[in-house]
Amino acid sequence: MDTQIATRSVQRVVTGMPTSDGAGVRLTRVIGQPQLPDLDPFLMLDEFGTDKPEDYIAGFPDHPHRGFETVTYMLDGRMRHRDNHGNEGVLVPGSVQWMTAGRGLVHSEMPEQQAGRMRGFQLWLNLPARDKMTAPRYQEFGPERIPTAIPAEGVRVKVIAGRVAGIAGPILQPATDPTYLDLALRPGAQFVQSLPPDYAAFVYVFEGSLRIGADPGAKAVRAHELAVLGEGEAIRLTGVSAGEDGETARAILVAGRPLREPVAKYGPFVMNTREELQQAFADFQSGKF
Repeated sequence: MDTQIATRSVQRVVTGMPTSDGAGVRLTRVIGQPQLPDLDPFLMLDEFGTDKPEDYIAGFPDHPHRGFETVTYMLDGRMRHRDNHGNEGVLVPGSVQWMTAGRGLVHSEMPEQQAGRMRGFQLWLNLPARDKMTAPRYQEFGPERIPTAIPAEGVRVKVIAGRVAGIAGPILQPATDPTYLDLALRPGAQFVQSLPPDYAAFVYVFEGSLRIGADPGAKAVRAHELAVLGEGEAIRLTGVSAGEDGETARAILVAGRPLREPVAKYGPFVMNTREELQQAFADFQSGKF
């Protein structure tokens, strides 16, 4: 890598907070909690992961959304989604659902299993003011449609959005131009990814640990920690210790163009002004979703 390229460093490290949502599903909230209320354009990141059915079986019954996008990435387990526009499907391990709520919908996300492990992430991504009242839509891809890149020895990357080593992910969102990568690095393996220097970016480690940044200032980030990255043209990651499979550390790398717009949010609605929030509640209560 060219030594003149500005490598991003870790600005801060955040640990998630236990919480529950839906009908009592146990989660770890990483973005959207007091330590990290948001990271424009990212509004929330939840990690869910448990072998106990009682932690997830109640699921997420019908609830509304307006003004933003939800990105669900399943690592283990099966989740069925339905909405009031007639859309329905099952998310299986390795699949991704990128839902643009736009002007509004009501949907449910319920476990399609009675036992076993349920693990994955849900990311909330803001929409610009011009797109908040767009028609709802889905970009949904099974595991066979998520390409894998091998950019360096000991590195495997599932490319959900963005581009790695000439391989492009299937998800497109021009407004925020997101990158969303599922990374696996063996100890000592190194991965370098170019990013626009002003994009917001974070790495969330969910197995093992990584070193982030260029030496000598690289910082070790452990499982269940999120590293907020400073500005720069590229990110450098180095595998440090093994994850659960004894061979690789695992993390997600997410980046996107900041919107730099006012944010007014309450519960399942994210708009730009208090008046738009009030209108969202009125529209939902009158059945306009």
